[in-house]
Amino acid sequence: MNLTIIIFIILAVIALLVFISCIRIVPQANSYVIERLGTYQDTWNVGLHFKAPIVDRVAKRVVLKEQVVDFEPQPVITSDNVTMMVDSVVYFRVNNTKLYTYGVERPIAAIENLAATTLRNLIGAMTLDETLTSRETVNAKMLQTIDEATDPWGIKITRVELKNISPPPAITQSMEKQMKAERDKRAAILTAEGEKQAAITKAEGEKESAILKAEAVKERLIREAQGQAEALLAIQNAKAESIRLINSANPSTSYLQLEQYETAKKMANGQATKIIVPSNMTNLISGATSLVEAVKGNKE
Repeated sequence: MNLTIIIFIILAVIALLVFISCIRIVPQANSYVIERLGTYQDTWNVGLHFKAPIVDRVAKRVVLKEQVVDFEPQPVITSDNVTMMVDSVVYFRVNNTKLYTYGVERPIAAIENLAATTLRNLIGAMTLDETLTSRETVNAKMLQTIDEATDPWGIKITRVELKNISPPPAITQSMEKQMKAERDKRAAILTAEGEKQAAITKAEGEKESAILKAEAVKERLIREAQGQAEALLAIQNAKAESIRLINSANPSTSYLQLEQYETAKKMANGQATKIIVPSNMTNLISGATSLVEAVKGNKE
């Protein structure tokens, strides 16, 4: 009786261990390929799964996350016969676990060889300058070509990048000299542009200064002219007022003749070499004499 119980317990433990061994939990971003008696049976995704004991087995565990493969530098010859070393980086992910498992042996090596072949074909049709300036074009063409080729393998190529392009040392030195010459040229152009701008600024400043000085002289002359005009206007107004007062006082003919005489006297005292004597000069003198006598008579 005791032996039967012991055997039962042993069998129960064995059955429990077998049951536990048949339980599989697939973690996140993973996928399992299940084979039954050596033949593909199923693909397990994330979660809890149970496989049949003995006949079922996990043939392959596949990571579904995006993966990065950095390939070694490859010698590539351009169309102008320049040999350079180019290394690339390929980003991919598995989108079909079954095809990835059974589609190709050593898929990473297959991608590397495919990338190297595609890179040689593309760069072989380009010159060195085109290769150095057309990274994006090469990346796009490599991505398209490799992605189409890896579709039967259950692989999706998400990105291809040329990491380094290394020309021969002689070409590198020549490029450095060329770049230095270009930098010196740009520096000379910038210096000349700066000097030109400084000269323009100085000329504009001198022009503005000259304009301001001319405006000041113009303003001074205008003000002087205005002052002279106002002075002349004041003199003429004074004369007009004097004449008006004289006219309002009803001056005698003798007084007017005396004024003409005084005017003629002033003209004689001037620097003029010719004096125009009025035709009534005799009348002026006689009138002035009469006026003087009249003044004396009034005083007596």
